[in-house]
Amino acid sequence: MILPGATVRVTNVDDIYYGFQGLVQRISNGQVAVLFEGGNWDHLVTFRPGELEVVDLSPSKK
Repeated sequence: MILPGATVRVTNVDDIYYGFQGLVQRISNGQVAVLFEGGNWDHLVTFRPGELEVVDLSPSKK
């Protein structure tokens, strides 16, 4: 489930943001707004939920 504050990765191979990870800012009208930050730029881009996957940032157990 994608919720605001979650870290997500773009899975749509046809998108220029494919493979990028960002932070979900808001969800509205079936669209997910994702904030990408990097160096001296920030981009807020909207996606359909099916184009994203939640990234598990919890430490892995060995």
